[in-house]
Amino acid sequence: MKRKALLIGGTGTISMAITKLLATMDWEVELLNRGNRNEDVPDNVKILQVDINDEKAVLDSIGDKIYDCVCEFIGFLPSQIERDIRLFEGKTKQYIYISSASAYHKPVMNYKITEGTALANPYWQYSRDKIACEDLLMAAYRERQFPVTIVRPSHTYDERSVPLGVHGDKGSYQVIKRMLEGKPVIIHGDGTSLWTMTHNSDFAKGYVGLMGNPHAVGEAFQITNDESLTWNQIYKAIADALGVELKAYHVSSDFLVACSNYDFLGGLIGDKACSVVFDNTKLKNVVPGYIPTVRFEDGIRKTIDYIMSHPQYQVEDKEFDLWCDKIIDTLESVKANWGK
Repeated sequence: MKRKALLIGGTGTISMAITKLLATMDWEVELLNRGNRNEDVPDNVKILQVDINDEKAVLDSIGDKIYDCVCEFIGFLPSQIERDIRLFEGKTKQYIYISSASAYHKPVMNYKITEGTALANPYWQYSRDKIACEDLLMAAYRERQFPVTIVRPSHTYDERSVPLGVHGDKGSYQVIKRMLEGKPVIIHGDGTSLWTMTHNSDFAKGYVGLMGNPHAVGEAFQITNDESLTWNQIYKAIADALGVELKAYHVSSDFLVACSNYDFLGGLIGDKACSVVFDNTKLKNVVPGYIPTVRFEDGIRKTIDYIMSHPQYQVEDKEFDLWCDKIIDTLESVKANWGK
């Protein structure tokens, strides 16, 4: 008899890869969402087109089903977690919550991150909300045996978006366009801090290995690639995939925060500006078959090829482009006039 999984969301960067992998396995899969991107969902996956915030409609849709696993991908606030506990307590054998590796203490006390690293991020409300959600769930586990598993992804990407450190509100394509036009692109700091990029297909393997796994209940796991790269290497791999020369322009993260309205305080100072390496030992002990296999230089080539052949993902951001030019021109002017 197939195990039953309910995915809340199921069509995002992380969750779509999980949906597609589960569709090839011995799982009966249902997606509960409002209908975004459902055209890419495998035919053998059932869609419950319901707003998760409409609790009565959700209960009407799931009826008296008991799930082996409920997977929450779009829970960002404690109120949403309280809602989920109301909805699924007694209706699932496991509830997996997607938190975030940005919840780890910043600045990091040790560059190597484990699940035991303290959770605290004074720079990013997003991360503090994730921590509050984790606290609620672990309290429910301790007090009422609510069967939670917490998963903390770091920078996970798919074919639709190039993962970067510095970009505008409309995504990463404008940086790609600057590279293609031979313009300099901004890299935060001196580009030598370490970062980890994880392809969503690798993430899905680790995540699915936790589903229905009794050793995962009451525990937190990070799922990342084992490959550590500098930001200079990351941007160089992107330029190589485009077949162009990288013209890197390094700018202090503090300067970027001070000179923009973009959320660089959280995104950089509270996350990407810190040098981190993730230790996946705990995950591998519980999911012995987990081996990430997509190196960034290979994954990013597939991403670039996909974006360049799908115009709908080539979203220009002229405001960000002008901001980059202004930052670079300002700093070059200071250099040119220094000491005069």
